[in-house]
Amino acid sequence: MSARAVLDYDAERWLGAAVDVQPEQSSSEVVVEYIAHPQGKLYVEGDGEAQAYDLAGARQIVEVQPAHRPVAIRVVEKGTETPVAVRLHMHGEAGEYLPPKGYHRKVNPHWFEDNYGEHINGLNQYCYIPGECVADLPLGDVYVDIQKGYEIAPIREKFTVGPDTDVVTFEIDRVLEWREKGWVTADTHVHFLSPQTALLEGEGEGVNVVNLLASQWGEMFSNVSDFDGKTTFGARDFGGDGEFLVRVGTENRMQVLGHISLLGYSGLMIHPLCSGGPSESALGDAQEVTMAEWAQQCIDQGGLVVMPHGPNPQCERAADIVLGLIHAMEMMTFNPHNAQINPYGIADWYRYLNLGYHIPVVGGSDKMAAASQLGGVRTYTHLRDREFSYENWMAATKAGHTFVTVGPLAEIQVEGKAPGSRVQLPASGGMVNVTWEVASVRLPIDQVEIVVGGLTHEQVNVDKGLSASGSAEVRVEDSTWIALRVRGSYKGQHGEIAAHTSAVQVVVEGRPIFSQADATTVLEQIEGAIAYLDTLAPRPEARRLKQMRATLEAAHNRLHQQMHKQGIYHDHTPLHDHGHEH
Repeated sequence: MSARAVLDYDAERWLGAAVDVQPEQSSSEVVVEYIAHPQGKLYVEGDGEAQAYDLAGARQIVEVQPAHRPVAIRVVEKGTETPVAVRLHMHGEAGEYLPPKGYHRKVNPHWFEDNYGEHINGLNQYCYIPGECVADLPLGDVYVDIQKGYEIAPIREKFTVGPDTDVVTFEIDRVLEWREKGWVTADTHVHFLSPQTALLEGEGEGVNVVNLLASQWGEMFSNVSDFDGKTTFGARDFGGDGEFLVRVGTENRMQVLGHISLLGYSGLMIHPLCSGGPSESALGDAQEVTMAEWAQQCIDQGGLVVMPHGPNPQCERAADIVLGLIHAMEMMTFNPHNAQINPYGIADWYRYLNLGYHIPVVGGSDKMAAASQLGGVRTYTHLRDREFSYENWMAATKAGHTFVTVGPLAEIQVEGKAPGSRVQLPASGGMVNVTWEVASVRLPIDQVEIVVGGLTHEQVNVDKGLSASGSAEVRVEDSTWIALRVRGSYKGQHGEIAAHTSAVQVVVEGRPIFSQADATTVLEQIEGAIAYLDTLAPRPEARRLKQMRATLEAAHNRLHQQMHKQGIYHDHTPLHDHGHEH
């Protein structure tokens, strides 16, 4: 039936404190699953000739206990009998994966294949269960890994299945109670799952809000028929408990000008879903639209506009931020065990903070396969005094009290004010008090850094601890921003970013935050977008091209005028031959 390399797990490490325990894949041993008569023979071809082995008694064959005992697996909240959705892995003594009934024995990691309630991290396969399932298990030891987000202690242990084992129950323990402090979690960027599967995976990962995005991939479309511009799956109005929600939005995409995520908008779907030709839209498509037009339509329809997977694609990103059309910037990773928060994405975000654009940071997985982890990178948003609903989550995210994380939870206040807020100082500037707190369930924290205007003001070594807090006095002489950056690594690599808060602005006597170097770079990016329209973009009719160019020129002119207002000398590519000297 199947033949797969043996996965050799270190049982001692499995039961220890390591963050991620992967097996060794054997190069010489194979697990063979078969159905045969007891007197049958196994034929194996090697070196050009077949060899026959008796199924019973052959020295080279070690029998693996068959998984014939049906066992009910229950996962409940500690102190209750309430089943809760989780991500579940089980394997036997020979390393064989033991999925519950109804799940694949071999999880498919490939793009747009088997979009199911499953995940694969390295060689460890998982399924999402709604708190209860039945699995056919072998007699003997079974090893289990149960996870549910970044506030609940993971369970990694073994249990023994005997001939009379009917039910095995596990209790999960919420050790970080940040939900009770007003925080909710979100993944801003998920593809291909059905809404119900997204709801299950979100609950299993402890993600309160899953944004499932319809889009186009050449001649293929995804999740389009799941969009109706009004339904929030899991909300009380639609039969859910209101704690875990799924809303279908769109990711509208272009190969060069960029991608933009349009979340939670009402009414009709915003078209075209993609433009400008392959691989986003169809072969032969013209450049029909700018991202700015998509963003404005989303705003007009009550949605949340996110610039996804920083820093790419880059071309129109600068113009849309200058035009004030972007509510948040997203940091993305498919699986944080492979890559964490992109430092280039963070640096790109800093550039806009340094120009006074008070844009919060969010996290999205861009999940498109089982090899991606929904909520592996996620947004934490503080609701403040709002009740939890999808609409209030959008409003709170726009307000800017957020952080992005692949594990550690982080909070910062400047003079008692949270990210998204502004501290006012007199013309002389002054000292501001910064307080912070970090906590993690499983990812060790290496350093915590207070970032001021993009530079590290103070670093605290946590030395792989799971919690820390502190305070600092920061001297501010000119307008700037302050945020918290947390370092820690699943792979033990020095310097990887594990979490980052959004920023608190500190404004000195109303003076704007404005960096000359960053302004010049952003202006050049806008000029690059205009050059693309003029030279390489697949041509629409002349009037449409002029309208798109005018949108980008408006962004260029707005930033250009700000630079003049600040008295900044600069070179730039003239948009028109107007003979003006700089």
